[in-house]
Amino acid sequence: MAAGAGIAVAAAVALAFALAGDGDEPVARRVLTSDEADRLAVARFRNYEAEGRAVTITVPGAAGGLVVTGSVDYRAKTGYGVVRGTGRDASGDGLIEWTAATVRFHPLANAPATAPASPPATGWYDRPLRTAGNTLDSALAIVLGLGGDRPDNAQLLRQNGAAWIGSGQVRGRRTDIMTGPDARGKAGTADSVRYWVGEDGTMYRVRADVASEPRPVVIEFDTQRYVPVRPVPKATPAR
Repeated sequence: MAAGAGIAVAAAVALAFALAGDGDEPVARRVLTSDEADRLAVARFRNYEAEGRAVTITVPGAAGGLVVTGSVDYRAKTGYGVVRGTGRDASGDGLIEWTAATVRFHPLANAPATAPASPPATGWYDRPLRTAGNTLDSALAIVLGLGGDRPDNAQLLRQNGAAWIGSGQVRGRRTDIMTGPDARGKAGTADSVRYWVGEDGTMYRVRADVASEPRPVVIEFDTQRYVPVRPVPKATPAR
């Protein structure tokens, strides 16, 4: 597998939206052991194996952040959930479905805490997923890139800058914190994405830097029950 493929997708996507650090410095840094590299290499495949994962995506913003609570189907490469503002008005609240190419939105004056299992039949608007200048879209694209239909190349991860930088607990689960490899042709970019990976290679948290916002996007897995993603009805004309 090419060095720039696989787990590097998230780093490459973050870099494509340009990098910005949040000032955090790791307590320790060293090259991955063989076991750690193997676990990082299967992390995206574990998501694909599971078919889908429940996620909470925290998206920072200068005018107030957004939180997307929902599910991602890593076989169909589709996400669905509810988006709610934090520290801002509720004009952007509602249901959201996304693919690598399209974002579909259903506005709601009083958005629920979790999205209904069956999407509403009407009231959807769609637009292209923006590849630059939009922190929400950057986050949605990164989340979709966190699943793959085969393990990544552990040896190439070690050779291309992936590192161990610490350990910790995520909702009672022991994890190792690792950086991804450098994005292709961009030495020194490994810290753009950090992964909290369990003892069996399960991914529990991801932190990714994007250009449109100085603070990182944070993706938490298994924050609620996974609800299979169902296709939303045909959208009305774009807003």
